[in-house]
Amino acid sequence: MDYNSMIPFQDLNLYPDPPTTSTFITPKIEPKLEPLDEPPPPPPPPPPPSLHLSDAASPGHSSAEADIYSEFCRLSELFRSTIAQKHGDAAILPDSDPDSRAIVPVPDPETQVSNVVLAPRGSRKYQTRSSELVRVTDLKPEDDRYFRDLIRKTRMLFDSLRVFSIAEDEKQMDMMVPHRKTRGDLKASAFMRQSGLWLNRDKRIVGDIPGISIGDVFFFRMELCVVGLHGQAQAGIDYVPASHSSNGEPIATSIIVSGGYEDDEDAGDVIVYTGHGGQDKNNRQVMHQKLECGNLALERSMHYGIEVRVIRGFKYEGSVSGKVYVYDGLYRIIETWFDVGKSGFGVFKFKLVRIENQVEMGSAVMKLAQSLKIRPLEVRPKGYVTLDLSRKKENIPVFFFNDIDGDHDPLYHEYLISTIFPPYVYNSGSTTGCECVGGCLNDCFCAMRNGGEFAYDVHGNILRGKPLIFECGPHCRCPPTCRNRVTQKGVRHRFEVFRSRETGWGVRSLNLIQAGSFICEYAGVVLTREQAQIFTMNGDNLIYPSRFSERWKEWGDLSQIFSDYVCPSYPSVPPLDFAMDVSRMRNVACYMSHSSIPNVFVQLVLYDHNNLSFPHLMLFAMENIPPMRELSLDYGVADEWMGKMAICN
Repeated sequence: MDYNSMIPFQDLNLYPDPPTTSTFITPKIEPKLEPLDEPPPPPPPPPPPSLHLSDAASPGHSSAEADIYSEFCRLSELFRSTIAQKHGDAAILPDSDPDSRAIVPVPDPETQVSNVVLAPRGSRKYQTRSSELVRVTDLKPEDDRYFRDLIRKTRMLFDSLRVFSIAEDEKQMDMMVPHRKTRGDLKASAFMRQSGLWLNRDKRIVGDIPGISIGDVFFFRMELCVVGLHGQAQAGIDYVPASHSSNGEPIATSIIVSGGYEDDEDAGDVIVYTGHGGQDKNNRQVMHQKLECGNLALERSMHYGIEVRVIRGFKYEGSVSGKVYVYDGLYRIIETWFDVGKSGFGVFKFKLVRIENQVEMGSAVMKLAQSLKIRPLEVRPKGYVTLDLSRKKENIPVFFFNDIDGDHDPLYHEYLISTIFPPYVYNSGSTTGCECVGGCLNDCFCAMRNGGEFAYDVHGNILRGKPLIFECGPHCRCPPTCRNRVTQKGVRHRFEVFRSRETGWGVRSLNLIQAGSFICEYAGVVLTREQAQIFTMNGDNLIYPSRFSERWKEWGDLSQIFSDYVCPSYPSVPPLDFAMDVSRMRNVACYMSHSSIPNVFVQLVLYDHNNLSFPHLMLFAMENIPPMRELSLDYGVADEWMGKMAICN
């Protein structure tokens, strides 16, 4: 066979494996540290499971909130209703459908098999991945909100477990207990899998995953597996194996483009993707690739016109794992061929073209944001009103961008970097601080005030939300680098207040913000109840901290994993009986939008005084927030028309 010639697509299954000679060195393939996504399937492979599809409860019901699987049954019915013709054991969408030719196995009503296997721990069970392919379409706005919230909560649980696992390791190290240090992402994914909390296991979704947006950023491969965006912890091609497929052909659903092969070419909207196989442990091509497994799945997806999800992975400074994975949308495979690679060995190549009318690629937005941080006026010569709204008060300048109209209102307000409390607040409460000259430990005075443990990890990320956090303050002897001084150090990211036709004023970051990390303080002038009544009559804009939703309870909530988990209730805080005037003096946080599915939450913190009735309102990230994505809060009470606080309209 001539491997340099084009191979007819319809005959690929009939060709033998590429020949090898004794001169080729057979590499020793060593597995990576990540666990395999699937246990080896028992022989013989089981037939497709029989599933009874019925209408699920509406997203507003508690049963649907607790279980995504019943909701997907309802959505799958929408997909099946469009099927018009059959192809072997699979159904094909009609040509009139713009997303046609996706293979959907047709279950045999006479056949039923068990869809669970024993998990490693005790009697817990986890659901194996189904081989049934579906495409989810025609979601209503309430469906979009439901799935987005479900993805958000799942990712929040993953991050909470990861941080919790790392903190437990640190405790054992502090107590000099011998133990093997493990990766937090692997522990988190294992906990969630054993608890049946991995998403999208009952269906293999073709196309977009409900609740995951183009541009969403992930720090770990295992997180991709948990949400079902890419089901392989190691391989770059995710696919339904031929042994599990109803028509005996493998079908690819997603790929990760990370530059692991020297023959890859990435031009953004067009990708030349090199197939898998033939590499040694140093990622050097040492033998010919074969048309099997993921390579064959990509060829079959091209044959049937099935789109694939593309996730780009690349190194990123500041990432907790050293790299990031960005979902960049859907691509179609339009061409494949066998070629001699740069190494001299034969490789399969696949040309993918991005489907039109999708939002901008997340990786492209990240590159834009990086350029804006360095040379904003060159990248966007029009629109910047000022390059520092804070007038050098913040550690990092706050950009002000408006290319919509001539409204420059944020310039006319004095910028605050911290909340202004009444003078008497600083004269009440204890003035005792810790004596940790060299740095705080878990048994210091301030740790005891927090219930015997610090609220942050060594990287400054909040471990779990609490009613109140005590940070070390001016009466403590610990240095400014103390791990218990997170929020008082000011902002760490490059923020931009911007004007939008849809939402009025908003805030976005030019940096990638990691889940659990500090963002900024919500700053204003504190008023007593009597003062607030007078200011309200004058028509001033007041914020009432007691109305903010207690989203802090969601961060670090491990009740789905540990049955004995109890939401923190210490330290207790009296009801917040004050208002904040932001009509004349404010900071960047006051321009954040309201959302019922926010990506930022409010955490009460004390550090410069000890009056429990007047805490600082500190903002933390509820999820990984990509650059240029709008930041949002749950104010509890929003403007009826705009869905935002009145100050932002």
